[in-house]
Amino acid sequence: MKIGLFFGSFNPIHIGHLAIANYMAEYTDMEQIWFVVSPQNPFKNKNSLLAEYHRLELVNRAIERYPNLKASNVEFSMPQPSFTIDTLTYLKEKNPAHQFCLIIGSDNLKSFSKWKNHELILKNHDLFVYPRPNFKSEDIILNGNIQTVNAPLIEISSSFIRKAIKEKKEIPYFMPEKAYSYLKEMHFYEKV
Repeated sequence: MKIGLFFGSFNPIHIGHLAIANYMAEYTDMEQIWFVVSPQNPFKNKNSLLAEYHRLELVNRAIERYPNLKASNVEFSMPQPSFTIDTLTYLKEKNPAHQFCLIIGSDNLKSFSKWKNHELILKNHDLFVYPRPNFKSEDIILNGNIQTVNAPLIEISSSFIRKAIKEKKEIPYFMPEKAYSYLKEMHFYEKV
């Protein structure tokens, strides 16, 4: 099975994440998309993150109606910070029959050469790159199987959602209903 790995903090997951994953599942040859919830991104500050099990729960609630999307906590038991190459190696060892691909935004492609063992990732895995505001993937030269996907340009971000909640804005249409209900019930991101 060809599986797309969509890594992220998902702090919180929002409709932009889901639109990208849905597009990848329907318009590429990937059969499933796994949301890999990262306990700690090496390039981000951990202090601003919800606990990983809350973020995983938000993802599970967000995707429960679509069978081609799965939530993964594979990095929860791995050393932190999480490095993509280590997760890919682990998943391949545990699931040798699957082919794992990466789904990344064009903003991440710009810094991809800074990723741990990025050459090995490019050698052994397909990269599917979706557009992000102000980042053109065609300007970046990397050797490997990189496919630019003409997915919709999504300008929503998790930081926008966190800021809106701190400002006491009601934003139910920016997140899937069950994830938003859980976020409200738990009072996430409300503290200033």
